[in-house]
Amino acid sequence: MTGTLYLVPTPIGNLGDISRRCVETLNAVDFIAAEDTRVSLKLLNHLGLKKSLVSYHEHNKKESGPRILERLLAGQSCALVTDAGCPAISDPGEDLVRLCAGSGVPVCALPGPCAAIVALSVSALSTGRFAFEGFLPAQKKERKARLEALRTEERTMIFYEAPHHLRAALADLLAAFGPDRTVSLCRELTKLHEEVLRLTLGEASAYYAENEPRGEYVLVVGGCAPRQAAVSLEQAASLARALVEGGIRTKEAVRQVAEQTGVSKNALYAAVVDGS
Repeated sequence: MTGTLYLVPTPIGNLGDISRRCVETLNAVDFIAAEDTRVSLKLLNHLGLKKSLVSYHEHNKKESGPRILERLLAGQSCALVTDAGCPAISDPGEDLVRLCAGSGVPVCALPGPCAAIVALSVSALSTGRFAFEGFLPAQKKERKARLEALRTEERTMIFYEAPHHLRAALADLLAAFGPDRTVSLCRELTKLHEEVLRLTLGEASAYYAENEPRGEYVLVVGGCAPRQAAVSLEQAASLARALVEGGIRTKEAVRQVAEQTGVSKNALYAAVVDGS
């Protein structure tokens, strides 16, 4: 009889957020697979638990995953934990789950803390439909391509970001979505210095140009406004000219109207310039 892999969420800041069921599961399993055994050891010491720990993370998953699976197939039970939050979400734990699923090993996920959901709930943005994007690609070219693909995404979007990458991420978000798109910057959630800033991307970029980013961030970005009903090129050009008359640059006005209406940006730009 095979063992069971338990996905055990851990606190994202406040140790008091761990549930009784999570503690009971950690105590009951044969061993724990941890992203960073040093971090997990601190949690176990806080809970008064002594358990065998093995390392499982992005850089050793190809070697560690099969070893964990072998123990599960032999009948042992394992709790998979990450440093904070839900394992297997934007985390190499998804590969271990896939291994287990392919080998017939039961996987049981326990509910618990998740930074993305906490940030979404306090963002004051639409929560009915959302897209979790996790960490953006580290390479600038790939990051810009990802954001370009999300330019017309109407759902609220959730991103994770480290403090040393925040300014670059905001600059790319600003370039992709424009300065007026709303963003909720959630920092150090559930911790002593928790902070939620609800700004536009333009305001956020300006704020962090003068203030040093500190702590781990969850960025919740408002989705693109739904496209209007189909309009003619002439009608779209009229809308763009109205924006220009209101002080918006022609190129930006054309971009906004093209996104809203689906009219070709190049055709719209030519119509606006020719008719001005």
